[in-house]
Amino acid sequence: MTFLIQPYSKLVMIGDSITDCGRRRPIGTGSEAALGNGYVHLTNALLTAAYPDHHIDIVNMGISGNTVRDLHRRWQTDVLDLKPAWLAVKIGINDVWRQFERGRMREAVQLAEFGRIYNTILAQVRPQLKGLILLTPYYIQSDRNDPMRARMDEYGAVVKQIASAYDAILVDTQAAFDAVLEHVAPTDLAADFVHPDTAGHMILARAFLTALGFKWS
Repeated sequence: MTFLIQPYSKLVMIGDSITDCGRRRPIGTGSEAALGNGYVHLTNALLTAAYPDHHIDIVNMGISGNTVRDLHRRWQTDVLDLKPAWLAVKIGINDVWRQFERGRMREAVQLAEFGRIYNTILAQVRPQLKGLILLTPYYIQSDRNDPMRARMDEYGAVVKQIASAYDAILVDTQAAFDAVLEHVAPTDLAADFVHPDTAGHMILARAFLTALGFKWS
């Protein structure tokens, strides 16, 4: 399988704190430091090492705390105006997490609204893209009966349906974590089951690049 993103393409990666990771404001581009210290940074480093002739321009537009509603509000400036050839979207964790946070439940995005807004924003951008990548939300918990894990799986299922509808490449981040959780405890990857350590971010970067045909050999 050939690596899918064409040389000299612009790849915008948008999402919440997992994408943000301290990236440069207002636009996370121009240097390695601008990409934050998470899976976006690791993705860029691995691409530079393995495909130095590709010169893929990665732009990090994650903002901590975002839900899909927040993406909708900033979609014009942070996606459409940047005119990416490729777009990667990772959203949903806060949409679910707020449902379990006392005092913040009004900020939660219920499943039907989540799917409706996600479809709305993708419909606006899909025609101009060469490629679309959707990453499922995850909860780093191997117990599928855990209430938040169970709810997150529901939102992940919606992302999978949307990916199929928009001919997007799907990155099942929950499955990537589940494979590792067969051997390590959840808190070995994220103290709060959500914000990964370096190993957790590498799991995300690896799943992301594998879906795009990255050659690991």
